[in-house]
Amino acid sequence: MDAGANTYLIRPNYKDKFKAGVAKECIREILREQLYGVQYNPDEVPTLSRSLADSIKNKLKDVGFDRYKLIVQVVVGEQRGEGVKMGARCFWDADTDSCAQDIYMNDSLFCVAAAFGVYYY
Repeated sequence: MDAGANTYLIRPNYKDKFKAGVAKECIREILREQLYGVQYNPDEVPTLSRSLADSIKNKLKDVGFDRYKLIVQVVVGEQRGEGVKMGARCFWDADTDSCAQDIYMNDSLFCVAAAFGVYYY
């Protein structure tokens, strides 16, 4: 890039956009790697959810979503056969911002992870 070039972008190039499919695969990979064989323990859930969120955010940063603010939310709960409904609301630009989520379940626990990519103007 030219040293004197203007780096202000009002919209990302198509190749630089937050791709929900790529983000979902990153989330799925992290959840499967780190939760395989894990049993639910309420004392370890805060540490586990923070570790998962940090791992997901670091993997998404490595993918190269430049100029995106990455927000990751992870919820871990005990699998008891009960239903759970979750929702999220955000104020964003539908042309540039997006989100991805994935779910992991085993006999002991469930985990819902969501990643939001919000473009820095």
